[in-house]
Amino acid sequence: MKIRCLSAGILFADVGCAPIDHAPSQGELVQTDRVELSLGGCASNVSINLAKLEVPTGLAGCVGDDAFSDYILKSLANPLVDVSGVRRAANMSPGCSLIVNVKNEDRRFVSTTGANAQFAVSDIPDAWTQEAEILYVGGFLMMQHLESQETAEYFKAFQARGGKTMLDVVLYGDRPYWPALEPLLPYVDYFMPNDDEGYAITGIKDPADQARYFVDAGARTCVITCGDEGSIYYSEKERFRAEIFRTEFVGGTGSGDAFDAGFIAGLLDGGDAYECMRRATAQGMSCVRHSSATGSVFTKSEAEAFLEGRELKTFSL
Repeated sequence: MKIRCLSAGILFADVGCAPIDHAPSQGELVQTDRVELSLGGCASNVSINLAKLEVPTGLAGCVGDDAFSDYILKSLANPLVDVSGVRRAANMSPGCSLIVNVKNEDRRFVSTTGANAQFAVSDIPDAWTQEAEILYVGGFLMMQHLESQETAEYFKAFQARGGKTMLDVVLYGDRPYWPALEPLLPYVDYFMPNDDEGYAITGIKDPADQARYFVDAGARTCVITCGDEGSIYYSEKERFRAEIFRTEFVGGTGSGDAFDAGFIAGLLDGGDAYECMRRATAQGMSCVRHSSATGSVFTKSEAEAFLEGRELKTFSL
């Protein structure tokens, strides 16, 4: 199988609840319809979502050697996902998140990075570096070994041979994020944060201004997702705001990863900025219909049926 996308970064086991009426107060028990274990983490979510879109993907990252790690690898079993780039770290647990979904509110997370902290560029198989058309790194700022000059050099080399690079972040810890991010941006073709992350990194509230800040710092294109306010596409050549496709909202976990997967599939099919955003927006919408990160994400045929004859509303910036 020829790898078209190399998805590298955080792999997680998520424990989440069906939406509850309100967040519990101290000592309070709040009833939910179900609590379930599911796959999470930017890189693993993107790889499974790309497989649904029939894109062969190589997954690189680190898990531990416990039952949660076994569950992650079992959940990744798919003929279009090559997990030979996933390393198992001895005597460790994987990344894990406790996700509390409250009706009509954004989800709440309690997370540990676990074995993801061990992941480094050297874990990525050399063959994938040479054959993949797109490098996606998800969960940057949650993996300390990736915050290095080696990572910047890897991105630079991937671009030099004609590949496209994409970067998404997870803000982990109370610290300045810009010193770790700034050296990498000149080698990023598509930077994909959400507006909350953009604000935490830059201190700028308006997402269009955030996008301009990241492009001025070297990113070739910045795409900022803004929840039900839509998304921003910003490059030197093209700038617009896109609305969302509306549906019943169950949970937002993984919606950004589904968005990224749709964008990647659009790029691989030769789509322009509008088409990539249209496909990304549809995939992100499909995700929020379920409390898990990948449970309701469109397959390729489902996405095609949904998008047939449907336009995405956009507005120039």
